[in-house]
Amino acid sequence: MNDILPQDMHYWQTLEHTAEQVFSAFGFEQIRLPLLEKTDVFIRAIGSATDVVSKEMYSFDDRNNESLSLRPEGTAGVVRAALQNGLLYGPSRRLWYSGAMFRYERPQKGRSRQFHQIGAELFGAPGPDADAEILMLGNDLWRRLGLDNLRLEINTLGNSDERALYRDELYSFLKAHEAELDHQTNERVERNPLRVLDSKDPKVRSLLEDAPLLTDYLGEASLGHYQQLKRYLDGLGIIYHENPRLVRGLDYYCHTVFEWITDELGAQGTVCAGGRYDKLIELQGGKPWPGIGFAMGEERLVELLRHKDDIVPPLTHAFLVAVGENSTESAIKLAYDLRAGIPGLRLLVNLNGGSFKTQFKRADRSNALFALVLGEEEVLEQKVTIKFLRSSEEQLKLGRDEIVNWLRSYIEAL
Repeated sequence: MNDILPQDMHYWQTLEHTAEQVFSAFGFEQIRLPLLEKTDVFIRAIGSATDVVSKEMYSFDDRNNESLSLRPEGTAGVVRAALQNGLLYGPSRRLWYSGAMFRYERPQKGRSRQFHQIGAELFGAPGPDADAEILMLGNDLWRRLGLDNLRLEINTLGNSDERALYRDELYSFLKAHEAELDHQTNERVERNPLRVLDSKDPKVRSLLEDAPLLTDYLGEASLGHYQQLKRYLDGLGIIYHENPRLVRGLDYYCHTVFEWITDELGAQGTVCAGGRYDKLIELQGGKPWPGIGFAMGEERLVELLRHKDDIVPPLTHAFLVAVGENSTESAIKLAYDLRAGIPGLRLLVNLNGGSFKTQFKRADRSNALFALVLGEEEVLEQKVTIKFLRSSEEQLKLGRDEIVNWLRSYIEAL
């Protein structure tokens, strides 16, 4: 579990602010969820046979001997909140969330035990047009962030009956090759053979080349849903790659599943993933209702944003230097008036006194563009001296009634 330090925050804020703008443009409303849920919320939704539930959740009994868990993902909590608060069973509902998630797994680059996700969920729309809407949203977010190195992979899992039939066939195939598989993979075959399709082991992936394909077990309706989605994406010019082995790691998915992947982060290349979950609301105790959504890993996207030259920390505009009798009192009042009168102004005020020399050293270390100077002369004249710290411009002396307009114009021109 890692600290996020001030020098990195501009990457996080760029990602989160841009995501908020895109969600708003697509009509999504924000929802905030508790960190703790009843453990059953995740067992019902994710599935007791998944690695997330069986190995990775932080779960404990509270003082009433009720099992609680730190949330390992967001969708189950959104569905629980939507059911409890009557947000479903009307017009389609669009919700988004962000925050920390927790999984007890081996930390590595782009993956830690506390990690952060931004996610979107669209309820009440069963058709491939809703799938296309979700994929359009993701595509628009990458465009606005300037991330042109992501590859979209898609697949279909069909409905639960089709998937059950395929699961039996895949199980038989894998059992026939049991001697060729390692112990961990054979354990996974027993729990959920579809999860073997996610294996990164080259030997397993080579064996899967001869495994049956899920698409061979899909009915006309499921295939039609998938084909229509591809037509929508083709019409939108959204490039995608079909991956018949893509299954996602949670049991609640059906029909469309997808991932955006990068080759710049090593093994942890998936930065955003999701799919359709038309049975999840029923699993959580509600009436049947369709849903589709995705979650993106903030840590991994921040790593990609670090490679971009156009994302820089916000500038400190000014550092207020004050020396002499009554200068501190005058500086406090000036700072209050400037911050109130100039939206977006980033102004540091010198604290703990010091000589002009000391304060200008602090101003220089702050990386401010210029210093606003209040000495005894400026206080008496009701003026402010502007000394440029990053350029050779001549210093200025302006009256208190002029400084607000000058600063506003200067900042707008940056």
